[in-house]
Amino acid sequence: MSKTGYYFIIINVLGFLIYLINLKAKKKLDSVVTLIAMTGGSAGILLSILCFDRKTEKENVMIRVLAICMLVIYAVVILMLKGHRADAITYSIWKPFIENKWLLIYFAAINLVTFIAFALDKFKAVKNKTRIKIVTLLGLSFIGGSVGGFISMHLFHHKTKKNYFSVGLPLIMLTQIAVIFYILNAGW
Repeated sequence: MSKTGYYFIIINVLGFLIYLINLKAKKKLDSVVTLIAMTGGSAGILLSILCFDRKTEKENVMIRVLAICMLVIYAVVILMLKGHRADAITYSIWKPFIENKWLLIYFAAINLVTFIAFALDKFKAVKNKTRIKIVTLLGLSFIGGSVGGFISMHLFHHKTKKNYFSVGLPLIMLTQIAVIFYILNAGW
């Protein structure tokens, strides 16, 4: 096994353990967990979440968004570095949308649905009615509606002070760009 392989094993075991310690600690180690997620330990953190911390609460949403996004981004980078790519790299992000109209329709529809969901949640917040769950809003964003969510969030001044949206949506957009970039250059 290479040094990189050993590094990822160690950082993910560390991520698993630090997240577990963070669950029980009185003084939270969120900055340490964030650093570990950003340096490659997101799989370990997510495994720890799946095993010991399945309940999503406002306090743990941001680390979940960060861990999922970093896992996807690291997977794309590792696949590219391991040679799972085309011979010539293309940066034309719009190419799959132009060639596949169904993909363009999907992204337009999911962004419209996400935009409406954020707007509806704002309306419900003003009227003190039952709100749309954070997980639903982030889930819609993650499956392709991040641009619609981001626009709605800023247009209606809704959720702009919540880091899992103000930082999470741009991070989700970056993750989606990385996935599209990989799909363009996968060399299948």
